Amino acid sequence: MSQPEESFTIYLKYKTLEDMLKVILFSSRSALGLIPMLYYINYNNQKILFIQTGSVGSGVIAHYIAQDEKPSKKFIDLKTLTGEFEFVDKVGTDTQSLYIPVLELEKSTFRFPS
Repeated sequence: MSQPEESFTIYLKYKTLEDMLKVILFSSRSALGLIPMLYYINYNNQKILFIQTGSVGSGVIAHYIAQDEKPSKKFIDLKTLTGEFEFVDKVGTDTQSLYIPVLELEKSTFRFPS
């Protein structure tokens, strides 16, 4: 009888939010067209924005950045052609944008590195 594969988590910390959002742009252009969710959590007094890729059970990649403050608005308007972004209050009508909700978590099982 074979042993089940052990799941693992890889943490990738980015220098800028712009760099991390490129992961979302790339994912949205893939054959599957999946757009990872963007999460916010206050973790050990760090204001963390992160996305999770991979699948539970076979390995998870947590892409994250520590911010100085909590996001002030509920969405990011990410321009698909230029990669420019801004925080906005609601979903707009620009067909050249991805409107990514910033989901605030109360708890997470991720243990982000210091």
